[in-house]
Amino acid sequence: MKLAVDVMGGDNAPKCVLDGVLAFLNEKEAEGVNLRLFGSEAALKPFSEAHPEISDRIETVYTTETIGMGEHPTEAIRKKKDSSLVKALECVRDKEAGCFFSAGSTGAVLTGATLIVRRHKGIKRPALATLIPTTAGTVTEIIDCGANTDCKPGYLVQFALMGAAYLEQVEGVKNPRVGLLCNGTEEEKGNLLAKEAHQRLKAVEGLNFIGNVEARDLTSGAVDVLVCDGFDGNVMLKTTEGVAKWISTMLRQTLMETPRGKLAGLIGKPSFAQLKKKLDYTEYGGAPLLGINGGIIKGHGSSDAKSVKVCLLQATRLVRGGVTEKIGKFAETLNIED
Repeated sequence: MKLAVDVMGGDNAPKCVLDGVLAFLNEKEAEGVNLRLFGSEAALKPFSEAHPEISDRIETVYTTETIGMGEHPTEAIRKKKDSSLVKALECVRDKEAGCFFSAGSTGAVLTGATLIVRRHKGIKRPALATLIPTTAGTVTEIIDCGANTDCKPGYLVQFALMGAAYLEQVEGVKNPRVGLLCNGTEEEKGNLLAKEAHQRLKAVEGLNFIGNVEARDLTSGAVDVLVCDGFDGNVMLKTTEGVAKWISTMLRQTLMETPRGKLAGLIGKPSFAQLKKKLDYTEYGGAPLLGINGGIIKGHGSSDAKSVKVCLLQATRLVRGGVTEKIGKFAETLNIED
């Protein structure tokens, strides 16, 4: 198995990406996995020279351009043909690697994946999925969390099928429960998009659709796959991240206000560390872009070495689970109207 890595993508690239590569290759789950690294000679040559022990597991491809986080996605993809992001995507397109990873520009990854690797035949829109920890000790997958701001009911049906396939094959969730994000659990609730999508999801054979789910149940473990359009999904994801940081900050500030609070903080330090770990996005990997004819994992822009390692492990499970192929096969059988 081979994975393609955009070494230059992300706020902390290339150092944290390369540190993550090292950490990944030391994992037992990474046995039998080789990496093709795309980046500048200045970044890759010293790295490969400093680590001869992994020379048989990495290939380095020198590139002369980098796509920045603030660049216009379409223009950057079309003009920067020798960028690390474009070259890594071409590697997946040409079936030289089973999955692509980048912590770079989300827009560039989405645009590049669509233009270069392309969608599966039958898939109307690719969708980003991300995992959120729940109080039940499980995870909830949000799909779509930012790829498609304007959706039609047929798109949501495909999101549900792709999200369930990913969760089952990569995360090991059997017969995942699929819910539709709505402003109420009643079947008649929601806007026109939600009402039509609800009826179509109910009619899909083999899909464990449990009905409408409110946003407050995202973290309760009531559902495994939460289906929504990319606008609502992204707002919900960013709100969740903000609330987690807010709670952490308010708790720390409150404990530091009094001697008693400081003592409580000292006593509860191990528990607080566990809570911080559960809320840490680096523990859950990146966001797979499903519906593309090749594996795509988009890491957080501020990914550190640990997050890169987790994303590469996630990419490994995606390839081993045959998720791309399985989505491609059922896409060929789909005839879903918009």
